[in-house]
Amino acid sequence: MDLAGNLPGSGSSLPGSGSGSGSGSAARCPPPSIDAELAVALAALGDGAVTEPFTAENLAARQERDAAVRRRPTVGELRDGGRFEVDELCVPGPPGEPDVTLLSARPAALGGPLPLLYYMHGGGMIVGNAASVLPRLLREWALPLGMAVISVEYRLAPRVRHPGPVEDCYAGFTWAAAHAADLGIDRERLVIGGKSAGGGLAAALALLTRDRGGPAPIGQLLLCPMLDDRGATVSSRQAAGVDVWDRTSNATAWRALLGDLYGTSDVPPYAAPARATDLSGLPPAYIDVGSAETFRDEDVAYANAIWEAGGRAELHVWPGAFHGFDTFAPEAALSRDAREARTRWLRRLLARPAGGAA
Repeated sequence: MDLAGNLPGSGSSLPGSGSGSGSGSAARCPPPSIDAELAVALAALGDGAVTEPFTAENLAARQERDAAVRRRPTVGELRDGGRFEVDELCVPGPPGEPDVTLLSARPAALGGPLPLLYYMHGGGMIVGNAASVLPRLLREWALPLGMAVISVEYRLAPRVRHPGPVEDCYAGFTWAAAHAADLGIDRERLVIGGKSAGGGLAAALALLTRDRGGPAPIGQLLLCPMLDDRGATVSSRQAAGVDVWDRTSNATAWRALLGDLYGTSDVPPYAAPARATDLSGLPPAYIDVGSAETFRDEDVAYANAIWEAGGRAELHVWPGAFHGFDTFAPEAALSRDAREARTRWLRRLLARPAGGAA
């Protein structure tokens, strides 16, 4: 299949980029200030594959390259010599659709039902895999917080357009909740989370399970989430050509996911959560984003909309941080601060009584 050929348009024009609220010419949007320590890491990336924008023309090649070079640890490697119990599960997918693969992992030394982090990987909904994120999740949260983790292998765009990816995530989540006893997880302590595209899917999953009366997560961990298809924010223009995930890549990814819906007023909130008009009744959210990245304004707006709806959200805007800064510069001071803040929120969330403040 010619993936690039399935993308309507070339990515050169973006909906919402003309007149109106939040609009303006690039000349009125100076580039964002980058933290000095992170600027070194950003410069070290150079002009290679990491910073090359995704376009309709290069998408198929970029997907092939990602599948070839992105690490995909085996179940045996993830078990780390018996340190973790890890299983690859094939569970029923959405009605009429293929099964969904889940990678289920937990510290081997811990018994009893554990709280669960149900996690969706990043990659713009066009690249990435469920296994690649597990070593970090196990090291940073499963071990210190005594959590089980499930990473979901949702289908990627444009081979599968919306609602395929979020429906995969929903099918896996409802299955895991229904089989909590068999999995050794606490059904009353389910947390959904993800980074970038995975953060957007986690936000969409929170909306979907609320509206369908599905399993109720106690929190949503949204790390630099990809929420808005419209490309109309100041931050999306400021970060153009600067951020590792910029305006061009973002438009390409949304086109891949939405197909003919892209650029219309018919995009549903389960595809782009920023489109939601009702954010009431959602689980407490943790939202973080860099001040120098494309997603800054849409993520801040989403936190504000949750507050306006009477909900709870903890928002962190890391000064001078670009998209994925903690991955590219893990030892930077801001990266360490971000990891610690996320862990503190999770620890508070898991410790609170049912219905208590996050």
